[in-house]
Amino acid sequence: MTAFTQKILFVSVCLISFITSAQYTETINTNNPGLSQGAFAVGKGVAQIEGNLFYRTEQHDLQRYERDYTGLSMQLRYGAFMERLEFSFIGNFASVNQMDNRGFGNVESSFSNFSRSTIGVKYLVFDPLKFFGEKKVNLLSWKANNRLNWRDFVPAISVYAGANINFSENNLLTPPNDPTFSPRFELITQNNWGQWVFVTNFIVDRVTTDYPSYEWILTMTHSINGKWAVFGEYQGFKSDFYSDDLGRGGLAYLISKDWQVDASATFNFKDTPSVFQVNVGMSYRFDFHKDDETISQKKNLQGTGDDSGRKAKKEKKKKIDF
Repeated sequence: MTAFTQKILFVSVCLISFITSAQYTETINTNNPGLSQGAFAVGKGVAQIEGNLFYRTEQHDLQRYERDYTGLSMQLRYGAFMERLEFSFIGNFASVNQMDNRGFGNVESSFSNFSRSTIGVKYLVFDPLKFFGEKKVNLLSWKANNRLNWRDFVPAISVYAGANINFSENNLLTPPNDPTFSPRFELITQNNWGQWVFVTNFIVDRVTTDYPSYEWILTMTHSINGKWAVFGEYQGFKSDFYSDDLGRGGLAYLISKDWQVDASATFNFKDTPSVFQVNVGMSYRFDFHKDDETISQKKNLQGTGDDSGRKAKKEKKKKIDF
């Protein structure tokens, strides 16, 4: 291995280490197209909007109604004060047309409102990369650098606390007698395995109300290349107001480092009611991030299985012409 090749590898390793050791990422870090939140914040000084247009249909065999939903879901995210901290607004607004088939005739009705309007804050409690440090890099073996070990199964962990806001009386999209404010808490984990990312969300919602909800979301995302990614997701929730198990899948395309588009479909496994939903979405980042810390990297080319240490001493005596 020539001295020039060693220098190129060294610079590449330092750049990769710098990118992966910070909260901020060179490309947009979005929660779309799934419904789970990732553990990492968008980065200090970054503002981000994530939106979805959706169409949903429901058919309830026991209560004999059919509903068609059209609406908009969005997330407004902002990183402030530190890299680990993120503030957000998450909202879901729907317009519903209902056909009630009970009685002697069909009765149509329509209504619209927010099914969710939540302000909250997320904080990264544990980052395994910063806790364990960088992996030792073997310049001669791609396999050794990409082999999974026990450290890779230790996830990044974040906590989220938010407040649901409901300013409407008789909102048919929320539980009965839903108060103006109610709490929401989430425990978020994330594992990064090369081109695979596994995220879990464990949620306790509206715990101070008559209809507390307990929810869990498991999301697996696979990056096909630098532009395309696919995902699969399972979402379950249990409440006296509504319980269900949902499957979700879709794909995303990165137009630029700050702009992503996506599409997904959702379905369930029962008929009380049956659910099918399609989404098309977009995420855009306004990047005003500035690095606050100087990250120093000390790399030793010795110990990689070759005699690069001895060669480095000899190279000091020579003039290298690039």
